[in-house]
Amino acid sequence: MAFTIQINEHSKTPKYRQIVQSILSGIEQGQLKKEEKLPSVNRLLIQFDISRDTVVKAYEELKSIGVVESAAGKGYYVKSNTVRRKAKVFLLFNKLSAHKKIIYDAFAKTLGDDAHIDFFIYHNNYRLFKEWILENKDKDYTHFVIIAHFHEGGENVKDLINLIPKNKLILLDKQVEGVIGEYAAVFQDFAKDLSDALTQALELLQKYRKLKIIFPAYGYHPVEILEGFKHFCAEYAFDYQVVGDIFNEPIEPNEAYINLMEGDLVTLIKRVKHAGLKVGEEVGILSYNETPLKEILLDGITVISTDFEKLGETAAQMVLGNCRGHVANPFRLVVRNSL
Repeated sequence: MAFTIQINEHSKTPKYRQIVQSILSGIEQGQLKKEEKLPSVNRLLIQFDISRDTVVKAYEELKSIGVVESAAGKGYYVKSNTVRRKAKVFLLFNKLSAHKKIIYDAFAKTLGDDAHIDFFIYHNNYRLFKEWILENKDKDYTHFVIIAHFHEGGENVKDLINLIPKNKLILLDKQVEGVIGEYAAVFQDFAKDLSDALTQALELLQKYRKLKIIFPAYGYHPVEILEGFKHFCAEYAFDYQVVGDIFNEPIEPNEAYINLMEGDLVTLIKRVKHAGLKVGEEVGILSYNETPLKEILLDGITVISTDFEKLGETAAQMVLGNCRGHVANPFRLVVRNSL
């Protein structure tokens, strides 16, 4: 099969990195031989509608690692057919939020120069998730690192994920029931994590007569969160309520709220202020997922959060070590003035 450079317009990976990886793969697979001429800079910039700088940057990086050489006025040639095999990672996120950026940055930093990452986002859309998997499952990736969260659909996601070779699969953030075989996973134990965190906050929560968790029907959060919440409330005899829409929920004193989504937190704070109630005294707020803003908002929002940096680091270590284990990610309670 003749060699062709591949660029995926939908990938979040820079195009120059895609060119580098495409050429390295071509050498590894024997499609490019030593002293063979590479496509010219002009040809690639026309073919892919990219800048000259993008192509030159890719070729110069290949020169820097001793794989390519150039001859003045003649172009670029394969210098060596010996390529140190790096991990090639298909990384699929449901969205790019502040939390996902922490995961990605820790993942990429831990891998360093020992891996190439093709990064895709499916915006919580199961149909797009399915397209990415079917389009890429048979490509030459060494690892598939996947987060599976959907606004709707996804009932058959286990069948889709089971198409991926298990020695290449790493499930990130959430376990998927029905995935079989020996694969790797770094996950949140949603029910246990929430129940344990609320137990740590028991003394503070006991000053409120009712606990409410904001759990919108349109969200993608695992139902195991509700299981952990209800287990805690039953264990310690709390009156509780599951709130689907905080915008229309009456705000009353002596109630504490657990929110999952950032937009709901903003709405909740606005409505508490409008009701003339004081956060941390008359109304409690406990928010999912740590962000720098929550450290200072209202003199500090109490959070329950997984360690997103650790999530990314552990996944990267699994890539580098070709691990197959399942690891529960650390979860923590950070008490601030809102409770």
